[in-house]
Amino acid sequence: MDNSPEKIFNEYRDGVEFKASIGKKGLYEQSRINERFFVGDQWYGANCGNDRPLVRHNVIKRIGEFKMAHLNSAKIDVNYSAEGIFNTTDSKDKVRLERERLSKTGLSIYSPLSCENETEIIVSALNSHFESTAARTKLSTILDEALRNAYISGTGIVYTYFDNQVNTGLFADKPGGTAITGDIAVQTLRVEDVCFGDPTCNDLQSQPYIIIAEKQDVEKVRCDAVKYGLPEDLCYRITAEHGGGGKTTLLTKLFKAKDMQGRTRVYAVKVCEGVTVRGPWDIGIAKYPLAIFSWEKRDNLIYGDSEITYLIPNQIAINRMITASVWSAMTTGMPLMVVNGDAVSGDITNDPGQIIKVYGSGEEISSAVNFVSPPDYSSGYNDAVTLLISNTLTQCGANDAALGDVNPDNTSAIIELREAAALPLAPLKNRYFSFVEDIALIWLEFFMKMYGKRSLKISDENGIWYIPFDSERYENLVLSVSASAIEEVSKGESESLAILSTLFEKGAITAKQYISRLPKGIIPDVKKLLAEIGEVKE
Repeated sequence: MDNSPEKIFNEYRDGVEFKASIGKKGLYEQSRINERFFVGDQWYGANCGNDRPLVRHNVIKRIGEFKMAHLNSAKIDVNYSAEGIFNTTDSKDKVRLERERLSKTGLSIYSPLSCENETEIIVSALNSHFESTAARTKLSTILDEALRNAYISGTGIVYTYFDNQVNTGLFADKPGGTAITGDIAVQTLRVEDVCFGDPTCNDLQSQPYIIIAEKQDVEKVRCDAVKYGLPEDLCYRITAEHGGGGKTTLLTKLFKAKDMQGRTRVYAVKVCEGVTVRGPWDIGIAKYPLAIFSWEKRDNLIYGDSEITYLIPNQIAINRMITASVWSAMTTGMPLMVVNGDAVSGDITNDPGQIIKVYGSGEEISSAVNFVSPPDYSSGYNDAVTLLISNTLTQCGANDAALGDVNPDNTSAIIELREAAALPLAPLKNRYFSFVEDIALIWLEFFMKMYGKRSLKISDENGIWYIPFDSERYENLVLSVSASAIEEVSKGESESLAILSTLFEKGAITAKQYISRLPKGIIPDVKKLLAEIGEVKE
């Protein structure tokens, strides 16, 4: 495979050209427009002047934030499972028993496991280690960024790589011995910076190659190139782009190839214009380390579609109608004044209580100052604006009940309406869960092929501890992953208080249970009150 800088840059330019041809405006321009409309810069380029207020009622952001909040409202539970191995509720108990065995026998966390439930324990430990890694890498924040990118541009991408500089706090042989460095790192990528070798193929893992573009400081790229073996006299071929602020475009190409053992592996190569910064190297896994989330999927196209693109006409109409309504109200309240210059000699400021000197007869005085009556304002105009806003929100699955814009007179009915509004979002939620599963599978690849001998961090009811792990020992395990939501009913403070009060009045809960679950801030010094309740009972 030709991985010369010239070849890779030509492939990158082909990818850019293809993305620029998607839709009426191209992916790049459409994403810029969608971004402006999302943040509220919705009169950009309208050339309406400054003589009237340009009102905006941002339904696009409200719809997007509602849907993104809906996807993130439930905690996602990621579970690894091994084919042929039972995955039951006893798994955590077996992990706990192994922990007790290790502590009682005095074995160190570097000693290998030796029990009949070894595989089951390791799989359960991997689940806990996934949670620990997610917390360390701030995966929830990464997912939020990817969701926002997907809503605006149609595609959200999460990139996982193995960072050799990460300090794990572990040691290879004994505490204080050889330190183990290197662990998973995660970042979001803008779809504008990623080009796929075959954009008509929806399957990311079937892509012939993937190119990631980034702007980096020239000096940093030169230093990296020397570290990777480029002679110092050649590194000065890496130059800053014109108007680039001392930066250059660095392309990372990912592709699959067979290694010496005939196994499929993912390789990477880094290039700048005319210079190979780092030659091809095996990144250590067999899957492309990218996960992609499409807000709206398109047939025979890996790039997703954004809902904003098709909401913009509605948003423009809403803004124009509201602006016209506000302008009409202003002209009705402060109509134009017509002054007879022959009868009025002084300046007119239109200030309340201004005294106007008028010269002439009574008839001339009465006609000296007049107001231009604006045309009659249609009483149904505001109703049309309200209806357009309501229909736009409803058609996008963001009705009043879903957004919380209803009076809480009937709690059960409100919950039913919210659930009904969420049903059309089920396909979006399923794609999101599949997206998280793809991330978890990529992480599993790194766990099983890059970790070597180290200990896995486990956090449970017994605190934080570590279990011995040897990736080579378990590399032949066939593991799968599933992501599901731990559903939690979202309730406001007033709703929660009403339910608690009902349970307490019916004697279903005690005073202690009632007080300890009250919304924060309602009762001062709750701990002292609970302690006093306990003292009275004693």
